Amino acid sequence: QTFTAWCNSHLRKAGTQIENIDEDFRDGLKLMLLLEVISGERLPKPERGKMRVHKINNVNKALDFIASKGVKLVSIGAEEIVDGNAKMTLGMIWTIILRFAIQDISVEETSAKEGLLLWCQRKTAPYKNVNVQNFHISWKDGLAFNALIHRHRPELIEYDKLRKDDPVTNLNNAFEVAEKYLDIPKMLDAEDIVGTLRPDEKAIMTYVSCFYHAFSGAQKAETAANRICKVLAVNQENEHLMEDYEKLASDLLEWIKRTIPWLEDRSPQKTIPEMQQKLEDFRDYRRVHKPPKVQEKCQLEINFNTLQTKLRLSNRPAFMPSEGKMVSDINNGWQHLEQAEKGYEEWLLNEIRRLERLDHLAEKFRQKASIHEAWTEG
Repeated sequence: QTFTAWCNSHLRKAGTQIENIDEDFRDGLKLMLLLEVISGERLPKPERGKMRVHKINNVNKALDFIASKGVKLVSIGAEEIVDGNAKMTLGMIWTIILRFAIQDISVEETSAKEGLLLWCQRKTAPYKNVNVQNFHISWKDGLAFNALIHRHRPELIEYDKLRKDDPVTNLNNAFEVAEKYLDIPKMLDAEDIVGTLRPDEKAIMTYVSCFYHAFSGAQKAETAANRICKVLAVNQENEHLMEDYEKLASDLLEWIKRTIPWLEDRSPQKTIPEMQQKLEDFRDYRRVHKPPKVQEKCQLEINFNTLQTKLRLSNRPAFMPSEGKMVSDINNGWQHLEQAEKGYEEWLLNEIRRLERLDHLAEKFRQKASIHEAWTEG
């Protein structure tokens, strides 16, 4: 029953199923299909004839594929499968389960059966009355199955309400929840497990491996989703940095463009107080208005370099600012600003000195005129 359910859990993905495991694999067609579904690979084209030779050839293709995966098929031949030998057919299916459902399980450097057992022990460790030591009697009371489900999907199981002395209820609860919510078909019978001294190890392992693949698959999907979210968040952050750069560059270039004509204006004033006011305005510009712009320019360069580093680490193309907003464009504009600033200061000081000289000459002239006027009147 367990092996049939396991095969059907895969065959239904190809739109088919088996009823009798001894009979339905005899022509090799569904056996080849099963291997294609679980491996994700294409097998050689099957023979569609009804004769025994065609069936043997198909089963041999399946057995050759299993062998190509490093599996030794001891005393399992195509003739026995074609003849419906139940023992050989079950042995072959168990070999397939081991290779494709259990062998690749790896937990903390242990693999296959030991890896699966360690995974169960790690997941069920926090649960009372659960002590997984094997794949037979440790599962008889049903608590381990419920603990596995509760550990990954706590909303599906009310673990605290389960009783160790009611194994049939516990087992049926886990089987029904797994089938309904986890897409794991019912492979075991609660009464059979409880009614036997030692449950079938292969059946328990097969069923438990389905839980491992269901939950590790969900975990991988969640990890992948988290990775995608992280990439999206990084991309969003990069886009914000690009927008910030563009805005900061536009504002700074606009300020430079507005300020340079003021610094290049050489219209002289007629009085010293007017020129001294101009000098005071200039010193105010130096002391109050320019320092924040120096800070903005530094921040702009930091943002640009940070953005390029982030893009490089994300294997993304380098950021190209809009035309006229490159760091070099801002540096050129800033250089022009500083040249205008230097020339403006020199002009202001020269103008003030010139007006002071004129004032001095005018004062001397007035003094002489006064003396001359007093002399003529005297």
